[in-house]
Amino acid sequence: MVRTLTWVLAGVVAYTLLAMALRARGVIPEYIRFSGPITTIHTQKGKAVLDWLARPTRFWRAWGNLGVGMALVVMVGSFAMVVFGAYQAIVNPQPSALNEPRNALAIPGVNDFLPLSVAPEIVFGLLLGLVVHEGGHGLFCRVENIDIESMGLALFTLIPIGAFVQPDEDELIHSDRGAQTRMFAAGVTNNFALALVALLLLFGPISGAIAVVDGVPVGGTLEETPAAQAGIESGDVITAVEGQPIANGDELDAVLAETEASSVAVSLEGAESVTVDRAVVVDSAVQSAPVSTGETITAVNGTNVSTSVAFEREVRNTTVATLSTAEGRSVTMPIGAYVLVQPDGPLDNASAPGREAVIVTSIDGQRTHDASTLGAALDETSPGQEVEVVGYVDGQPQTYQVTLGGSDSPRLGVTPLAGISGVTTNDFGIDEYPAATFLEFLGGSPENPDAAREFSFTQRIFGAIILPFIGVAGGFGYNFAGFTGIATNFYTVEGPLSALGTAPVFLLANALFWTGWINVVIGQFNCVPTFPLDGGHILRTSTESFVSRLPVPDRRQLTTAVTITITVSMIGGLLLMIFGPRLFA
Repeated sequence: MVRTLTWVLAGVVAYTLLAMALRARGVIPEYIRFSGPITTIHTQKGKAVLDWLARPTRFWRAWGNLGVGMALVVMVGSFAMVVFGAYQAIVNPQPSALNEPRNALAIPGVNDFLPLSVAPEIVFGLLLGLVVHEGGHGLFCRVENIDIESMGLALFTLIPIGAFVQPDEDELIHSDRGAQTRMFAAGVTNNFALALVALLLLFGPISGAIAVVDGVPVGGTLEETPAAQAGIESGDVITAVEGQPIANGDELDAVLAETEASSVAVSLEGAESVTVDRAVVVDSAVQSAPVSTGETITAVNGTNVSTSVAFEREVRNTTVATLSTAEGRSVTMPIGAYVLVQPDGPLDNASAPGREAVIVTSIDGQRTHDASTLGAALDETSPGQEVEVVGYVDGQPQTYQVTLGGSDSPRLGVTPLAGISGVTTNDFGIDEYPAATFLEFLGGSPENPDAAREFSFTQRIFGAIILPFIGVAGGFGYNFAGFTGIATNFYTVEGPLSALGTAPVFLLANALFWTGWINVVIGQFNCVPTFPLDGGHILRTSTESFVSRLPVPDRRQLTTAVTITITVSMIGGLLLMIFGPRLFA
């Protein structure tokens, strides 16, 4: 990797030096210009086409006014988002992959959420977005009778990265504010329009032809679990267990719960069957638990267990159990629902240790060996009822007389954690990939109606924007980069489009997805009210229009003060959003 980057940087430096030398010798024609490694090719061709397109001026001005309204709304939202993000970076700094500085760059392979596998689709969407963006500026220059000095292509060394339009500065300055505002807003308007068209096509005929394959899509296997030891890997699809077909994760859980066999035969799509030797592996444990993540529980009170169902059955009716592990350890622990006591809640008011952990073993004599049975026991109580809560604190049994909270307040005043005594186990060990949910976000129709949810069009748009980092932002565990990588194993193409084959349909879906995504990003970023972005120019013209109506002596000075203040605030806010979480953490 280092060698590749070194060669790339060396090539960029060499290109820049060669371009400067050729320019100094007068070899390069005037229409080719250099600014470091950025090359621009200027031309007057194409102006006739823009003049022809600009003829329905009334239509374009109506479109431009719509775009101005849209841009102003996004600008206000962008301002609020930057201010809030900067504030959170100071008062509640939480470094994560979302605010990693390199992830602020929409560069595949550099940004953790933009894999190299979809670089062609991202670059295609970016180039298309830049063309319609600059094309919008050029078109509205002609609609508003502003001359165009030149237009053309921009390249990073020899790689095209976009287009540009350079209006005549004198005519631009002397045009009215409305014309300037419509011209500056035209680029982002076109980006949002292109994104909408791309996503409509994706949500409609393309995603409608894509379906989730039958089986359980394996996103990954948990470390040291039976599935991992059996060789089941990320990208596999489980189609049957012990010869019984499996259509989804719920059916897999049901089949595994019905059998306590210590070994099961698992069929995989396109691969040989494997045998999974089940064992009760701890996949998470609170710090105070006597067992650790990765340990295998082999017996409870001397009774051998090889499945989570058997483990739960053995501990259900005992408040203290002795666990044996494959590592040769024997530990004794209370068995109950692990909860954190909320300050000033009913349990805290009954003298339980506030902000501390309690393992609740019963409520009014009803056994509570985990969070679900705790919830069931509380469902049978009434607000204001006095109950006896038995639990363990630091390994010692305690009894509390608790007056439960009202209907609009926490009933017991605790935060329960999943598992038994803060320990969760797994006797199989796969992490299911949310293929059905991702497809539902994109307008598809998953086969499993229980897993699918109805999303509105607005939710689909928002979902498409956050899907590349939904694993971090939405808690799904996986990000969706399109129908690429392991995801291609989890989907198939049905209906008339199946004649094209899965690869072309996936390629088209990826192109539409990333075109829509990158154009939303381009449009939103250019609406940030700061110079030299379009949002900064719209801020200036809008401020001038507002200030011109105020009874103040020096309107130009006030306009300058407002625009500079907001621009500096936005630049500072963006820097705080990117670097603040790590500086203040």
